[in-house]
Formats: sequence, C-alpha cells, structure tokens
Amino acid sequence: MSDQESLAFDPDNLDEDEDELSHGGAGVQAGEPSAPPKNYITAVGEARLRAELMQLIDVERPLVVDAVHWAAKNGDRSENGDYIYGKKRLREIDRRLRFLTKRLTVAEVVDATRNQGVEQVFFGAHVTYSQRDGEQVHVHIVGVDEVQHDQGQISWVSPVATALLRAHVGDEVRVHTPTGVQVLLVESVHYG
Repeated sequence: MSDQESLAFDPDNLDEDEDELSHGGAGVQAGEPSAPPKNYITAVGEARLRAELMQLIDVERPLVVDAVHWAAKNGDRSENGDYIYGKKRLREIDRRLRFLTKRLTVAEVVDATRNQGVEQVFFGAHVTYSQRDGEQVHVHIVGVDEVQHDQGQISWVSPVATALLRAHVGDEVRVHTPTGVQVLLVESVHYG
C-alpha cells in the first residue's frame, strides 16, 4: 500500500470517537438496544455542516495529504516536523469527517417556517423572553450541531430551550439553574 492509499479517508470506518455523538441524546438503560438519537437540525444548519464536510473532503484534506506525501519523501520521519504535524492534522480532519458524516446521516431537517404565525414555541423558533430583572433576551432554538452562541442560538436540548418548548406568548416558564430557579416570560415567538 502506498503512502497516498494509506492516507485515504474511509467513511465506512466510522467506529472511532463514539463519545463525540453522546451529547444531545436521550439516556438508554443498560441492556436496551440503542437507537441513534434524533438529530434535529434546521435547513441552514444542515447546509453549513454539508459545506464544511465538502470543504474538508475537497480542499483541506487533499492539501494535507500532499504535504504529508512530500514530507515523507524527505527521509527520517521520526524527526520530520512537517510529516509529524501533517499526520496529526490528518487525524484531526478524519475525526471531524467521521463526526460530520455520522451526524448528517441521522440528521432530521425541520422546516420551522411551517409554524409561521403560531405563537407557540417549537424547534426553530426565534423567541424573545424577559427575565425578572426586566432584561429581554432573544434566542433562536436550533439543533445541537449547529449552535452559534454569538448569534443568539441555543440548542433545543439546553435547559432554557427545554423550558421554552411548547410555551405560548404570555406564558411564564421556570428554568432550573445552578443559582436557583429563574422565571422567564415569553414575549414573542416568530419563525423564518
């Protein structure tokens, strides 16, 4: 087997790093068969993950493979920094590829726009709520794999989202936090 062949990504060999999938799933009792947890995701989130997958496969991985192949030709691999770093980076890329492949395989895209006009909180909702101190917070409830906190997105399995789900505009919900129970008032809900 050549160096190039040994560096090939094998999507069929997805048995490593199972612990990366453990977040976001429901608990399973010992001895019960485990079904993959639902991986709800928005269409935008799924497109972003697919774009990352294709970027890794089509661009980044081939560049690293070429660099490792070049470095392997330079002799002693034990002290060859380019070779050692390249192999490490390949492992990181392959781990991410396995993760993305698994998560996209079990992904269930949810069209939140079908709830347009509904004043109840479901997956994909943009929710504004106020806290007891009067501070208003805007959140977008999305899938576990697509959360971007800096854009106000929260995972549908987070404590706040779990409390908000199924609430209507005007409802008060309680969130258990390490500092105690917080009461949130749902101010508005919209989709899109």
